[in-house]
Amino acid sequence: MNKELETAIMTAGDLPTIPVVATKVMQLMESETTTAEELARVVASDPAVAARVIKISNSSFYGCQRQIQTLSTAIVILGFNTLKSLVVAASVKQVYKPFGLTEKMLWEHSFAAGLAARIIASSTRAANEEEAFLGGLFHDIGKIIMNSLDKDKFQQVMQRCYNEGLTFEDAEASIFPFCHDEVGAYVVKKWNFPLAMTNAILQHHKLQFDDPNDIYQINLTAVIALADMFCLKLGIGEREPQESLDLAASTPASMLNLDETRIDMLLNLFTEAFEKDKSYFVT
Repeated sequence: MNKELETAIMTAGDLPTIPVVATKVMQLMESETTTAEELARVVASDPAVAARVIKISNSSFYGCQRQIQTLSTAIVILGFNTLKSLVVAASVKQVYKPFGLTEKMLWEHSFAAGLAARIIASSTRAANEEEAFLGGLFHDIGKIIMNSLDKDKFQQVMQRCYNEGLTFEDAEASIFPFCHDEVGAYVVKKWNFPLAMTNAILQHHKLQFDDPNDIYQINLTAVIALADMFCLKLGIGEREPQESLDLAASTPASMLNLDETRIDMLLNLFTEAFEKDKSYFVT
């Protein structure tokens, strides 16, 4: 852990903050007495977020049998935990502004990774679906923060990727003294998300764990790492797909005990869901 970087992020005053409505919803979720009406009032306080929540809840991805037109209905049908992840996703989109090409691609990749992680978690029962969704959503939030703090340096990284064919990690290491995994983990920690999610974001490339017996932490990280690889293989939010990427032979697939048949099934499920509902999430 980079303590100097952690201190800098924790004390920085100009970093993007988790939107107020998401913070309030997370606080309300901690109370057993919170009602659907109370949650609806908080979400409705931000009309843009409220509209996006209703739009997303009507996607086939959430399997609702009838059209959802109000926040209260969305909460009752989808449940509190699903609503929490939707509100966070709908509200955190503003962190990705201004919407230039870089931010648009990062948002598309991040939201798609969230969807993929939710599908993988649901099928394997390896992690909580909503925590996996948020972990996928935030796995590359460090890139957005780095782009916000030093756009020129971040564009140098992107140019090295495109012009020289370097991986993002190699290009990043040639320009920055830290990596997006670390930045993202510390930002999510600053936003008061659970430690398991912070660690999963920190380790979604390295897959190194302090406690080899913490099965949930290992599984959550593997789910997020595999979701990221799904997006890379399909080229979602990337310049071009990495078609040669062997998902079945990957470390995350091995950690989750997924063979080629199950990997193909999950990838197909994700591809169909993303293509069908893309407009609900990334526009």
